Amino acid sequence: MMDLLAACSPGLEALTIQELHGLGLRGTLSGHGSVAFQGTQEDLYRANLHLRTADRISIRLDAFHAVGFPELRRKAALLPWEEYLSPGRPILIRAECKKSRLYHEGGVAQRIAEAAADRLRRPPLVQKAYEDSGQGLPQLIFARFDHDRCSIEIDSSGEFLHKRGYRLETAKAPLRETLACAMILASGWDRKSPFLDPFCGSGTLPIEAALMAADIPPGHARRFSFMDWPGYRPKKWEALLAQARKDAPPKMPRIMASDRDAGAIRAAQANAERAGAAALIEFSCKSVSSIEPPHAPGCVVTNPPYGMRLKEAASLRDLYAQLGHVLRRQCPGWSVTLLSSTIPLINSTGLPFGQGMPTMNGGLSVRLVRTRSGII
Repeated sequence: MMDLLAACSPGLEALTIQELHGLGLRGTLSGHGSVAFQGTQEDLYRANLHLRTADRISIRLDAFHAVGFPELRRKAALLPWEEYLSPGRPILIRAECKKSRLYHEGGVAQRIAEAAADRLRRPPLVQKAYEDSGQGLPQLIFARFDHDRCSIEIDSSGEFLHKRGYRLETAKAPLRETLACAMILASGWDRKSPFLDPFCGSGTLPIEAALMAADIPPGHARRFSFMDWPGYRPKKWEALLAQARKDAPPKMPRIMASDRDAGAIRAAQANAERAGAAALIEFSCKSVSSIEPPHAPGCVVTNPPYGMRLKEAASLRDLYAQLGHVLRRQCPGWSVTLLSSTIPLINSTGLPFGQGMPTMNGGLSVRLVRTRSGII
């Protein structure tokens, strides 16, 4: 069994733990924005393939005490680098030191590279930035020092997991795919009831909802760092993909997405085409006051404008008040989940939201909230 870590946006750890539970894995809070779990090589593959709220999956190779560079190099050289570093593939070491006698992060990174060279009997190609060198993206290695204890982790994902590959066109203030999925999971949507996003922008929320309802795993169409490891088992990966394709549900719910910006709708439709979800979503160009949802109760999940997207605070308050008014009139019996930057804006809707969970979106502190009773 391997010690694995799922990194996620701070505040969303409980949702990542919930997802791991759905895969039959037990996750526990490991730190701010980090969930620990144990698993096999197959579990590592499954986590990368299926987790919708995680940013990356890494393996903790070891954790040990070290107060000097010779000790660090000696202990790090005992790690099984040959299982993860392929000849010719560059590496990038990110060191972080807190309250430790070894505080020089550049020196720590250098000794880790030297330790890998000692073990492999060859010097690895060390990069200073995460970019394609012509030999592919570098293998990320994390060395974290805290109170003289060093934890060494190796990334298995490569590019962040929110990069599904379909979102090539964006509207204003794009929403990360992982945060969109967190909103949908927090909403309690059953993947059968109608789903509505009246501020869809470039379409991330309805696209992720459609992929969820169709049981299409988020990692089915991309590469991962573990595919370049010497011990990679392509047949096992192909078997996991084949199993995922067998699990598609027989009937899809009604998924509606609208925005008053025609350019945003064009971008959303293009992104949905690339994601293979265009036929599963009803896109329309209209203002929030013009929405016409079905009478059957469903879920509204949306990311309305906030922060710097509208300069006038009064305009924002009016927009949120209008949103609350329209939803009470047009969506009785529906639940509402939204993301916003301030409690006063959320309160402007007049809807009975709970405390929700704080997190980050594009470097801005935001809050993910859901109507307390589950319905308007």
